[in-house]
Amino acid sequence: MTDQKATNVHWHQGEVTREDRNQLLGQKGATLWFTGLSGSGKSTVAVALEKALFQRGKLTYRLDGDNVRLGINKNLGFSAVDRAENIRRIGEIAKLFVDSGVIALSSFISPYQADRDRVRELHAESDYAFIEIFVDCSLAAAEARDPKGLYKKARAGEIKNFTGIDDPYEAPQAAEIHLHTDKMSLEEEVELIINYLEGNGFIAAL
Repeated sequence: MTDQKATNVHWHQGEVTREDRNQLLGQKGATLWFTGLSGSGKSTVAVALEKALFQRGKLTYRLDGDNVRLGINKNLGFSAVDRAENIRRIGEIAKLFVDSGVIALSSFISPYQADRDRVRELHAESDYAFIEIFVDCSLAAAEARDPKGLYKKARAGEIKNFTGIDDPYEAPQAAEIHLHTDKMSLEEEVELIINYLEGNGFIAAL
């Protein structure tokens, strides 16, 4: 983890608790961490889930890989070191959303198990919920979709350090939710996640 450089800084606790905010919103804050290859469907599932939860009156916020790299992480590339810092920052941001009572939908390739484990530990330290969702899709299917044309560029050598081509993807071994997006419909995937959230008390069943 990144070392603390600033000294003489202390967390300032307010008088409104996380439980207060959860009660106000009628839900429990949590980070849903979508991980998988480029083109596996992470953002597609997150967008559909966001809409489904919104229609049920639930407050979410979607943190998407490209969106974040256009802002807070615009100074990071795709080396292993930069990927690790990218994920660390997102983990910290997601924690703030969880503390506020919001359900954070975080969609990132996050190819390294160690980086995802650090975010999980970061949440566990504060007793925040971290739900890993493996958006599983074969490389062949993801490459066939290639919605942004990135695989084509990677195969042509125009993109370096591309996950699945010249960089590895370490699949989760114990994800809370396992989606097979090359075998399931989008509706089935969203239903599976909502059933998990209901079953574990994050949202109330209808």
